[in-house]
Formats: sequence, C-alpha cells, structure tokens
Amino acid sequence: MNNSFALRRRNDLIMAAVLTAAAACMPFLVKDVYVQNIMVLTLMYAALSQSWNILSGYCGQISLGHALYFGLGAYTTALLFTKFGVVPWVGMIAGGLISAMIALALGYPTFRLGGHYFVIATIVIAEIGLLLFHNWDWAGAALGIDIPVRGDSWLKFQFTRSKLPYFYFALAFCVVAWLITWWLEDSKWGYWWRAVKDNPEAAQSLGVVVFNSKMGAAAVSAFLTAIGGAFYAMFVSYIDPDSVMSFQFSLLMALPAVLGGIGTLWGPVLGAAILIPLTEVTRSFIGGSGRGVDLILYGALIVAISLARPEGLVGLFSRRKKETAR
Repeated sequence: MNNSFALRRRNDLIMAAVLTAAAACMPFLVKDVYVQNIMVLTLMYAALSQSWNILSGYCGQISLGHALYFGLGAYTTALLFTKFGVVPWVGMIAGGLISAMIALALGYPTFRLGGHYFVIATIVIAEIGLLLFHNWDWAGAALGIDIPVRGDSWLKFQFTRSKLPYFYFALAFCVVAWLITWWLEDSKWGYWWRAVKDNPEAAQSLGVVVFNSKMGAAAVSAFLTAIGGAFYAMFVSYIDPDSVMSFQFSLLMALPAVLGGIGTLWGPVLGAAILIPLTEVTRSFIGGSGRGVDLILYGALIVAISLARPEGLVGLFSRRKKETAR
C-alpha cells in the first residue's frame, strides 16, 4: 500500500511537470490576445479553486464566501500601490497575511457551526464585507480604484504591451498552489483534514485537534486566495467592490473543484480547464443576445456532468485505472 501511494505521488509530480512544460510553451503557439486572456483566467481560477479546495474539499468546510479574501487581496495591493507607492509584490504578501488573520478571526465563531449553517455564515460575512467596501470612501467606495500605469516592469508588475508576463505569473501561481496542496495531502495536516471531513467526532477521539485543523486550513486557503485577488487587481488595472467581492467570485472558485472532483488533487485543475474557457466563450459569443442563452448552456453542462459523474470528472480516470487493474 505504501509503495503504491508513493508511486502515485511520484506520478503526480511527473504529470505536473509535463503539464507545466506544455503550458509554458502555449503562448508561443497561440498568438491571439483573446485566447491568451482566457488562458490567464483559466490558470488563475485553477489556483483559486485549488486554494478553496484546501478548506472545503479536504477539510469539508464548504465556504461560499471566499470572495471576501479575494477582494481583500485586491484592495490591499491596489491601495498600497496607489496611495503609498508600495510595489505590488509587498501588497500581495500583505493582503495574504491580512486575509489569513481575518480568516482566523472569523473561523473562531463560525467553525462552531455545522453543515448548512456554516455555509450561510460564510455568505453573510462576505456580503457584509462587500457592503463595507461599497461605503468606504478612502477605498474609493462604489466607484472603486483606477490603478495608474507607471511603466512596464516586473517590479511594478505592470505590462501594457503583452499579456505574456501575466500568463507566466498565473502559471507559477497555479503550480505553487498545486505543490502546496500536494505537499499538504501527505502531511499530518492533510490526514487531519480528511479525518475531520469524514467524521469529526471519531477524529477527535483519535487525538485530532479538530478546531485547530480547521483554523489552519482556513488560514492557508485565505492566504492563497488573497494572492489571486492581488494578481487580478494588477491584471485588470481597475477594481471596485462588485468586480472583486461579489458572490460570483465565490462560485467561480468553488465550481471548478466541484466539477473536477472536490477533495482531490487534480479536480480543481481539470474543472477550471473546462469551466473557465466555456464561461468566457459562451459569454463572448452568445451572451450578447441578452437572452441568457450562454448561461443556459453553461448551467446545462454543469448539471449534465454532475448527474453523470457526481464524484467529479477525476472519477473517470480513477475508474479507468481500476478497470485496467482488474
């Protein structure tokens, strides 16, 4: 069993290296700016969904309020850059740390809730954050923040002539989020989270500190999500509360993992690779009709896949492996 588990983890690393190398070559083959933009968003949401999956997939604490941490990362970076001239790299780390601390503060009362009560609490808290930023004049209130262009450079993380630097950062972000998840999966925390997800009472009886394990998952998940928000702010150069903290961002972080396979290593990546391009293409080519045809097609696909593979698309590959083994 140990040998097979070690082999699987090594194969995961090899597969990740191959896919990363293939993705790194894509911009040289695809010159269309629109397609490059979709690739950037796909990688970003793959990383965000991987971050969401740490708390909700492995630990079993389903959160629909991660837009709060995404927005905090975006606003921290944008405000430090526009108000004080602090480079975005510092803003990213600051936003991540602030989000992690807020996740810990919010986790203290909310992790005492169970099931759908916890889900509702995360939605309410995120909506409260959205309303606060709507009325915070120093942060631009409802008008938002227009991030000024101060020259193309990695130091200021601004590029107006090409999307390639953003693409490679998004790729690195996705790889880092995947590697962190891969490492945590076989760590003490990873085993704790899966035990808490399956049966908190049984896990506690075996010595698992249930509350601390949830808090740890929340901090890691919030930190990575805030990094994604910081990247998005610099990528679009303009943010307002609705563009970075609305409920749709929480859904777009959760859906790839749910579609690909919640609580799995490859589920968020596979789900994002299908879901995000589909979202962008249907919105661009069909959404202009104003009849919601793009949303109908988008929703129909999600329902069809959910009915066919309730455990996610990753289940297709695991099923084939079992059949091959037999």
